[in-house]
Amino acid sequence: MPEWINQGEAIDRISISDRGFQYGDGLFETIAVRDGKPRLWRYHLDRLARGCEVLGMEMPSESALSDGVIQALRNSETPTAHAVVKIIVSAGSGRRGYERAFADSPTVLFRAFSSAPPAPELYGNGIDTVICRTRLATGSATAGLKTLNRLEQVLARSEFSESDAFEGLTLDAEDSIICGTMSNVFFVNDKCISTPPLDRCGVEGVMRRHVIEILGQQGITVALQPYSLSRLADADEVFLSNSQFGVLPVKRCSAMKWPVGEVTQNVMTIMANNQVPECRR
Repeated sequence: MPEWINQGEAIDRISISDRGFQYGDGLFETIAVRDGKPRLWRYHLDRLARGCEVLGMEMPSESALSDGVIQALRNSETPTAHAVVKIIVSAGSGRRGYERAFADSPTVLFRAFSSAPPAPELYGNGIDTVICRTRLATGSATAGLKTLNRLEQVLARSEFSESDAFEGLTLDAEDSIICGTMSNVFFVNDKCISTPPLDRCGVEGVMRRHVIEILGQQGITVALQPYSLSRLADADEVFLSNSQFGVLPVKRCSAMKWPVGEVTQNVMTIMANNQVPECRR
């Protein structure tokens, strides 16, 4: 049974001339659904709108996106208490070549997937990570966005597919830590929290934004500043954020180890009380 939704119809194929397939010309959002409701919906819409503006694509209406998510959930047998809906917006079909002048209107696809939170002990004890060899290219016009071009993440993720590591941290050419393959990273030094700026590369995760804004409402400032690999061993605590799992503490990266410290525990408690109950320890 087809599980993707396109313009209200269930499908199992797209045109081979679609620019998303041909060139990765498009964007996507992966939305956590909790108790039947999309979490951080407004943040996902904001990032998608920003991406459409940068790529010069027509932004689907909010009602069309909302209806597509609802239909994708109804069309599948996925329990809606804990699920994921993926939205893909490609530039549509067009003639061969990079120029998009002859492209049709965007292709907008939806699909629901089953989901389960990480094991509870990971929230209590922390996760293992590694440093990836694959570097992120800097200076891209699409920095911060979630485009369909994710080859750097694919290559980085393949590096630890046979290890016990939960996530891999990626660097730029200057040895600055940028983010994980599927997450954003935060560092704690002397009880102060920082996270790398993502104006040159990386993806601005919606949970990263949520953490920064919620902590700000609590009077806790998160500094946006570069963090070099050489400083990593000096961090007091490290934690990751992601739209699906919320916040997870890092206990190890290669030979470096950290406790699940007081600051990280406090962040998790705050987030558990602000739409991210997975973080409740």
